[in-house]
Amino acid sequence: MTILLSTLNARYTHASLGLRYLMANMGALQERTRLQEFVIGTKTTEIVERILLHKPRIVGFGVYIWNVEETTKVVAMLKRVAPEVVVVLGGPEVSYEPGEQAIVQAADYLITGWGDVTFPKLCGEILNGPKPIMKIHAGVQAPLAELKLPYSLYTDDDIKNRTLYVEASRGCPFKCEFCLSALDKTAWPFSLDPFLAEMEALHARGARLFKFVDRTFNLNIKTSLKIMQFFLDKLEADPDDPVYAHFELVPDHLPDALKDGISKFPPGALQFEIGIQSFNPAVQALVSRKQDNQKAAENIRWLCEQSHAHLHVDLIAGLPGEDVASFARGFNRLVELKPHEIQFGILKRLRGTPIIRHTDTYGLVFDPHPPYTILANQQIDFMTMQRLVRFARYWDLVANSGRFANTVLHVMGEAPFENFMDFSDWLYAKTDATHRIALDRLASLVSQWLQSRGMSLLEANLLLASDYAGRDSGGTKAKSAAAPAQRAEASIPQRQARHLAA
Repeated sequence: MTILLSTLNARYTHASLGLRYLMANMGALQERTRLQEFVIGTKTTEIVERILLHKPRIVGFGVYIWNVEETTKVVAMLKRVAPEVVVVLGGPEVSYEPGEQAIVQAADYLITGWGDVTFPKLCGEILNGPKPIMKIHAGVQAPLAELKLPYSLYTDDDIKNRTLYVEASRGCPFKCEFCLSALDKTAWPFSLDPFLAEMEALHARGARLFKFVDRTFNLNIKTSLKIMQFFLDKLEADPDDPVYAHFELVPDHLPDALKDGISKFPPGALQFEIGIQSFNPAVQALVSRKQDNQKAAENIRWLCEQSHAHLHVDLIAGLPGEDVASFARGFNRLVELKPHEIQFGILKRLRGTPIIRHTDTYGLVFDPHPPYTILANQQIDFMTMQRLVRFARYWDLVANSGRFANTVLHVMGEAPFENFMDFSDWLYAKTDATHRIALDRLASLVSQWLQSRGMSLLEANLLLASDYAGRDSGGTKAKSAAAPAQRAEASIPQRQARHLAA
């Protein structure tokens, strides 16, 4: 073995699609290439030891926002104990602004952008000569029809225990400035028949959970319908053998043909991630986001009321030009639409994204360390931003967890954002913590909060009991119609971190 492909995944249940694309396209070097994935939190010495057990000449690392700090330590130690090993970097985190990054300085080579074609070529030159002179290599964007699909490289263990990431297209035609996809020129579809053949092969091997990473799954409705029909056929052929698929939808593009297709799916089969981000038209225009808010709201309402799909809808706090009052109005509007989950995100400055152009005008201040979360801006000072960060965490614990489905409605009342913010401030004052709050303690605190707002102890406990009644006999897991979607969502990284370029 000569070449090792590696990355640090956020969880074991993640399986790197980017590395598998590289492996599939190694050509003559594939027999000399191996893939080895790790999980963040693993000791650096252990990772380096396990890498060196393979005695590689070249190690290629996929670098992302969630693993760059730990991968930097791995690369530094690897070059210290085995300087003869050639380190090649790729991935979205190192594809932009490489000059200021310690990990790039420590490595031998860097491929920016697409690596499917450029990485094998670079490896061949390193091994066989002539030795590459330049450290940084711009990745060649090959036509998708020329790429070998990687899905056969998912192992039986991957299929049994991990989320399988798949893509029917790459890129995005939209230019939202907070997203790396803003740098794409358009969206490029894979040829549909070969793609569906690969999905058929995965299903035949036992795959039942498919996570599409396409940024705009419903951009081409004919393609969307054919892919959905593939899964619907599986469900209809054997209703007792459920299949689950996750797609990201453009919120204001849901024609009748797509609605008709969606309506045929049973509960627990579909999850849609829908990025609203902001309901403020001025803010949308400022960050180059085109969205028909009225149509988007109507579509979300239809999906909630007329389909069995599980909806995960995103909002971003901290966008330039949006103050707390504006965000609160958008949040309350979204709550009124009743999606199953609202992902309360905090703006992050991904390397290379155009959002940075607003820094001076809107006083954007970002944490210099990953994940580069905004700390303050012209409209929201640091202390208020921290309150929003805690709100987001507690919202996940109480609302998105599904553990307090009935109780959270009473916590929110008729002013969801304002009341939950009060609850968030009170909870932080009581606990001085946003993590490692035991469920029983959290339930007790929720009861105390409801009592402080006029509810009797008996009423509060009966309300909480109505939520606990949906838990299993051990009292350890929430049960709901959305449980399959929630289990799958638990294996999905934060929205802004999901860029799987090799």
